[in-house]
Amino acid sequence: MTLDNAEVGKTYSVKKINGSGAIRRRIMDMGITKGVELYIKKVAPLGDPVQITLRGYELTLRKQDAEIIEVEEN
Repeated sequence: MTLDNAEVGKTYSVKKINGSGAIRRRIMDMGITKGVELYIKKVAPLGDPVQITLRGYELTLRKQDAEIIEVEEN
C-alpha cells in the first residue's frame, strides 16, 4: 500500500521509498526513511495534501509525493 491510500487515524511503518534522484532525496531529508512510524493525522477532502506525524513533528505531503512511499499498517 502507498501512503496516499492510508487511512486517517492509523499508524504505518515505511516499507520502501520508490522514485529516484532529487524527489527521493527530499523525502528522506524530511525524515521519512525505511522503518519509521507515521501517523496519518488528516487528509484534505480531495486527498491532497496528507498531514502526517513522525518523529515528534508534523509534516504535510502532496499526494504526488505520498504515492512513492510504500507503507504497511502496524
